[in-house]
Amino acid sequence: MWLGPEEVLLAGALWVTERANPFFLLQRRRGHGKGGGLTGLLVGTLDVVLDSSARVAPYRILHQTQDSQVYWAVACGSSRKEITKHWEWLENNLLQTLSIFDNEEDITTFVKGKIHGIIAEENKNQQPQSEEDPGKFKEAELKMRKQFGMPEVEKLVNYYSCSYWKGRVPRQGWLYLTVNHLCFYSFLLGKEVTLVIQWVDVTQLEKNATLLFPECIKVRTRDSELYFSMFLNINETFKLMEQLANIAMRQLLDNESFLQDKSLPKPRKPLKNISALKRDLDARAKNECYRATFRLPKDECLDGHTDCTLWTPFNKMHIPGQMFVSNNYICFASKAEEACHLIIPLREVTIVEKADSSSVLPSPLSISTKSKMTFFFANLKDRDFLVQRISDFLQRTPSKKPISSEREWKWNLGDPGCEEVPELPSSSPLAVSPTSALNNRPVNFCAGEVPTASQGLLKLFRRNSEELLGPKGAKEKMKEESWNIHFFEYGRGMCMYRTTKTRELVQKGIPENLRGELWLLFSGAWNEMVTHPGYYADLVEKSMGKYNLATEEIERDLHRSMPEHPAFQNELGIAALRRVLTAYAFRNPTIGYCQAMNIVTSVLLLYCNEEEAFWLLVALCERMLPDYYNTRVVGALVDQGIFEELTREYLPQLSEKMQELGVISTISLSWFLTLFLSVMPFESAVVIVDCFFYEGIKFILQVSLAILDANVEKLLQCCDEGEAMTILGRYLDNVVNRQSVSPPIPHLHALLTSGDDPPLEIDIFDLIKTSYEKFSNLKVDDIEQMRFKQRLKVIQSLEDTAKKSVVRAVSSDIGFSIEELEELYVVFKAKYLMSCYWGNNRAAAARRDQSLPYLEQYRIDMEQFKELFITLTPWSCGAHTPVLAGRLFRLLDENRDSLINFKEFVTGMSGMYHGDLTEKLKVLYKLHLPPALNPEETESALEATSYFTEDVTTEVSPFVSELDFCLHCESQETQEEKGRRNDSGQEKEEKGTSPQDYRYYLRMWAKEKESKKETIKDLPKMSQEQFIELCKTLYNMFSEDPVEQELYHAIATVASLLLRIGEVGKKFSNRPIRKSEDCKTNSSQDPVSEEESPTSEQSQNSTVEQQPRADCEDKTCRDVQPEKTEQENQTLGDGSGEGQGSPLQLLSDDETKDDMSMSSYSMVSTGSLQCEDIADDTVLVGCEGGSSAARYGSTIDTDWSISFEQILASMLTETALVNYFEKKVNILQKIKDQKKVERQFSSSSDYELSSVSG
Repeated sequence: MWLGPEEVLLAGALWVTERANPFFLLQRRRGHGKGGGLTGLLVGTLDVVLDSSARVAPYRILHQTQDSQVYWAVACGSSRKEITKHWEWLENNLLQTLSIFDNEEDITTFVKGKIHGIIAEENKNQQPQSEEDPGKFKEAELKMRKQFGMPEVEKLVNYYSCSYWKGRVPRQGWLYLTVNHLCFYSFLLGKEVTLVIQWVDVTQLEKNATLLFPECIKVRTRDSELYFSMFLNINETFKLMEQLANIAMRQLLDNESFLQDKSLPKPRKPLKNISALKRDLDARAKNECYRATFRLPKDECLDGHTDCTLWTPFNKMHIPGQMFVSNNYICFASKAEEACHLIIPLREVTIVEKADSSSVLPSPLSISTKSKMTFFFANLKDRDFLVQRISDFLQRTPSKKPISSEREWKWNLGDPGCEEVPELPSSSPLAVSPTSALNNRPVNFCAGEVPTASQGLLKLFRRNSEELLGPKGAKEKMKEESWNIHFFEYGRGMCMYRTTKTRELVQKGIPENLRGELWLLFSGAWNEMVTHPGYYADLVEKSMGKYNLATEEIERDLHRSMPEHPAFQNELGIAALRRVLTAYAFRNPTIGYCQAMNIVTSVLLLYCNEEEAFWLLVALCERMLPDYYNTRVVGALVDQGIFEELTREYLPQLSEKMQELGVISTISLSWFLTLFLSVMPFESAVVIVDCFFYEGIKFILQVSLAILDANVEKLLQCCDEGEAMTILGRYLDNVVNRQSVSPPIPHLHALLTSGDDPPLEIDIFDLIKTSYEKFSNLKVDDIEQMRFKQRLKVIQSLEDTAKKSVVRAVSSDIGFSIEELEELYVVFKAKYLMSCYWGNNRAAAARRDQSLPYLEQYRIDMEQFKELFITLTPWSCGAHTPVLAGRLFRLLDENRDSLINFKEFVTGMSGMYHGDLTEKLKVLYKLHLPPALNPEETESALEATSYFTEDVTTEVSPFVSELDFCLHCESQETQEEKGRRNDSGQEKEEKGTSPQDYRYYLRMWAKEKESKKETIKDLPKMSQEQFIELCKTLYNMFSEDPVEQELYHAIATVASLLLRIGEVGKKFSNRPIRKSEDCKTNSSQDPVSEEESPTSEQSQNSTVEQQPRADCEDKTCRDVQPEKTEQENQTLGDGSGEGQGSPLQLLSDDETKDDMSMSSYSMVSTGSLQCEDIADDTVLVGCEGGSSAARYGSTIDTDWSISFEQILASMLTETALVNYFEKKVNILQKIKDQKKVERQFSSSSDYELSSVSG
């Protein structure tokens, strides 16, 4: 690459001059390439250890003038080819011009200007995105691509200097982190280490310190453990590695490939050595943390954050913290954890103004909202810029107030005057019938057609209010009053100050009238609902009357959702539940519907209207419980792993016992997936849900630990899993909520766990209090860290399970062993994933469907299959191998979707590796018949035939037998005989063939129904052009074999025999069509030919018999009858040195005489040729003696055919061929060799990365 001219003082230090002229020097770095001795070793080591490894290219060009001691670097190159190109350009374009100048300063100025001009011209053509990466980083990326053989699309994220521990010896080098790979390179005193690991192969990634290793990063794959240490900033490196491994796991989980965000704002200050990709990943990490902290929608992107203080009116203090600004929100988080959190949606903001600064309150900022609340921020470092950013975002915020935000929270306050819809007692007939037909037609929620469109089911099915008048009702009123006071002091709605006081109130239980409102606020669902008015109603309308797998599952589970609650004992509640679940399934087809969603949604509908319940479900499935409700419940398995880890930490004695009994995996899924709603009485479980919406998964984990802690002694005495489950079941059944104002709903689970002793009741609020006292030191950041670690483990475990399932499914039908199948699966999957990395235009990546069985999830296209076939096939055919791979792909792709799954892949491989000679030949035979063989591929055979036959002289061949002559006469019908073929005869012939075709298709259909094993009798016959392609494949296949000459001789013998068999067979197959009785008599006198000719019904194949073709030749044949013809044998010399000028010769009759000859034939023998001498059109051709078509070279002989039995019988006569096809090939060795090739990046003349051997 051309460089902006840089001054170089010592041109000879560490460099060797290879070319020179009066104005330029071409130099090579010492230690690069061959030789170099000790100096080269030292320089090479320094280049790797120091940062120069990335910065210094191995070649450079310097500009010099005779009298000056200063040199200017004008170009550098990573390969000799690249630098030579620059050197030649300078010599051709600049040398003559520079010789004209008299002043050396003018020469240098001219050269500098010319080089700057070239660079400017090159930069015009480059993509603007590459401009964002600093020059030093580009050089490192170029070095990485050359060193590890990565394509252009593989992007480098960052690189770090570190040591890789090989045994107990550290190897100092460079760690390159790309989007899909972890790479390491070290070169120390001649010892080279190269590592390439895919992120999808990483099973464990952790940062630790041991006695043996200093603080290091451990990377574990299924095959090895790698340790890297001596980082300058180990935390930054580990964080980036975690992020990249997470992206890879996401790709395995839901097929999401990495797409760089090109809309990132440019940094205000230029960054020295940070790539655009690294900035993108850093921004993603910050966005995820920001959204999780404040429960914001998934598309919210953080714009920036700054330190500040917030005036809190409830305690009259300035609280230090950070302000976060994004497109739609201003948020604040105090430095002291949970002291205060604040979320201000920009849609609520009315005024943003700068207040007067003072020594007490520097740089204050006032923000007012529509709810008459004002927030004062101070100590802002760049207040003017911040106000400008907020103003810009406010201008983009829609000025029209969304419809949903007009709705006030009045109905939640419990005022009698606010309830517009009358309460429906469960015994009322109206409760059963009013919406019985609602699910059969579109519903207008705005018009209030459905009661559940505006209120929760609990209000519609409120029971007798006796409890409201007693002590429980008084307690409930006190709770409501406490919350009203809290709203007065801390604000209400999204802009409420959230403090430890808020959490304390949540722990005491949210009043039923406020539950829906506060769930929406704490979960962040309110934001999404307000910003998407009418979205739910549209979804309901679109999904109405649509049916798919998800809707079937929903219908099946509707009546299992809280059947004990009166709200779901009638069509009103069932219809509402159906609409919400179906709407979500249409919103998110990836999840669709998963069991346990119905239980959670039914509880949401009790306290919220349908739209609110829908958005709460969205918040649960997509943000608060990520990946919980997909087909493999990965999120729940991840949190189950965290629970096991926490149990080991907090309850070590119990942990061992629980592992021994296998209880944790059983209990945690039901606890986490339904938020305890399915295992605890409803009145108690709903309090758990209160705390969950405020605290997140942290609360579920600490309550789970508290439950185990309360039962430690009993669990330690358990003998089996059933006993442990009974103890925990009975405990949970007796967790009661004595403050609930609703009558207790019978819990079905309690019936299964009743015992003799009266149960000991546990108050839910005591359980919550205990969980906070003992396990409240759980931190959200720690849980997220553990989630990453467990996600690696869970997804890799699921991938292993998938591999075993697929291998088990295909092993019964395939000849490979289990070990071989597992290795093949790994290779197959890696090839599929490669298309996700680098093949954006390929269909395979886009068509992966997680809902399909494991066997169908990974599928590859033809290009990927060809790459695998070339490396794994035992039938290497040189340049012909890709052609053979394409044919096998078409043969395997039975459904014609241009993709094949693993079973189809190993079926094709097994046909080449396993079975006897017959089975392998059968595969090879099929590869030269449709659909494997394309019609286009036979064009070369037509050309070859033309080449062999166009100059043949017309003489009588001494090898023409009576049979040949008779059949030849048969084709010489006179014009009068043709005229006597009237229409009725033709109709009769057609009528005669129709039933045959009909019976043929009936037989084919019957065979498909029988699904019996295919036999050699079932294989159709092969035409001449297909046979030519088969011969071409065989000739290519035997090249580079140890017994190559024997194989060529054997196939030449077999081919010649088969050609004659085909000739004779053609004449017998033509007999029914001809009318000459004399010829029939003569043909019956040749018993040998009759034995060799096909006699089965299948011999009358449409590809063999073509009546129109035979008719059209009659006149031509009759015209040339007076002159007998000879088809001379054409053959290649067998190594005797004859005909050195050309591989093809016309030999005399004596030289081609063969005692077995029964008709004239053409033959190409390549016994003495090397593989590269056999061109595509050098093929075997058999031509009918006396055929005008062959004589004039117009077309392939379409009457010629051969059967598989004849090919097999001919092959068995040659020992060399039998040995070749029956020899065993170890596919594991081929897979191993392929991996070595992938990991080996040897030096080449293209970019010369050779190392100096020690």
